[in-house]
Amino acid sequence: MAKKIKRETDGFMYSTDPDFEYRNETEEADTLPPQQQKLNIRLETRQRGGKKATLVKGFIGKKEDLEDLCKKVKNHCGTGGNVVDGEMLIQGDQVQKVKAYLISIGYKTNNI
Repeated sequence: MAKKIKRETDGFMYSTDPDFEYRNETEEADTLPPQQQKLNIRLETRQRGGKKATLVKGFIGKKEDLEDLCKKVKNHCGTGGNVVDGEMLIQGDQVQKVKAYLISIGYKTNNI
């Protein structure tokens, strides 16, 4: 079964207005301070060819702030990673290191 690809324009089929331009009206939320955020950390191997990856979900804030936090976590763990769909993806089994680092900078964490 093929995966359904979600696009920004899902729900809009056709417009007869030649000047129509689709605008996504969702705004990014302001970044909450670390003490008010609870991040979920889990180890995942699905769809990665058997390789392990640590996922961090639950960040509330701007994409730039999440990317900055991801960069700090990657430096602390000494590994690669990136931000995908509002989630931090850190390469390898780094759950304990990521949890310790996030707690040290003030975030609340929860292992799933």
